[in-house]
Amino acid sequence: MPMSPDGLWSIGELAEHAGVTVKTVRFYSDQGLLPETARSSGGHRRYGPAALDRLRLIRSLRALDLPLPEVRRVLDEEDEPGPALADAVAGRLREVRTQLRALRWRETALRLVQEAPHAERADRVRLLGALPTPPTTDAPVRFWRAWLPARMPARAVDAFLDVAVPQPPDDPRPEQALAFARLHALTSAPCPGRVQPRPEAHRLAGGRGAAVLYAGLAEAYELAAVQLRRDRRPRPGEALDGFVAAYAEAYGTADTPGFRRALAPQLADDPRLDGYWRLVSEIVTPPGERPDPTPGEAHDWLLAALHADLAEAG
Repeated sequence: MPMSPDGLWSIGELAEHAGVTVKTVRFYSDQGLLPETARSSGGHRRYGPAALDRLRLIRSLRALDLPLPEVRRVLDEEDEPGPALADAVAGRLREVRTQLRALRWRETALRLVQEAPHAERADRVRLLGALPTPPTTDAPVRFWRAWLPARMPARAVDAFLDVAVPQPPDDPRPEQALAFARLHALTSAPCPGRVQPRPEAHRLAGGRGAAVLYAGLAEAYELAAVQLRRDRRPRPGEALDGFVAAYAEAYGTADTPGFRRALAPQLADDPRLDGYWRLVSEIVTPPGERPDPTPGEAHDWLLAALHADLAEAG
């Protein structure tokens, strides 16, 4: 379609060249994204050749599902689309990945409900329906923050949470999704009965000794894991000595027989933690592989070793 003598197009002519409706051109004009070059004597909008390229760019950006504010920032760049376009595309890509992740989790949840025995279907709906989509680690993080020693240094807390809280997989297997939903339910529930969020040992360690305590426990758990991988029964040795030493250093005292006798009742088992670590193992263990000992299993092994040591000492 040729231009008029003044080299400009009407709104209808621009729409025809771009293959869009007049309504579309008017909308982008009203939004300030497609300014007209001039007005006719009758007050009608007139557009120059550059408007066609700009309109095509707008349509391309919108086809990528970029929101209007992002399109505006891209168009405001004086030269070719640059940083604003890169930022807009990166942001939208993150959103799409989150949406895809949510859809994968929702699909897995629906399959778990569909494949559940009839008698278990209602409970599974409640369990999976309580899980955010896509799932987050908010509940287990709150659980551990209530458990860890008060005033524990932030760096030490973050280091512990990195190990203790599993990230929900982007594309979960059914058993992973079910385990994560159960983990969310366990850590969201209030403490049962008279169980206190923090054990007595944490109160005694205080904020000053907390970082020391958990650094020492991490080393002791790894030594205990070696014994667990070898199917060794709980017994005194290097792992137990490191375990007790972590508490002794945190308390500012020495590792003596009397200290060990006093320590043992402070470390009573908490069934919530055993359940927690079993679920973590289900989430992180690849199919067909033997689960690696969890910190919870290492702790139970060391506690049993401490009781065996006290029994031997009489």
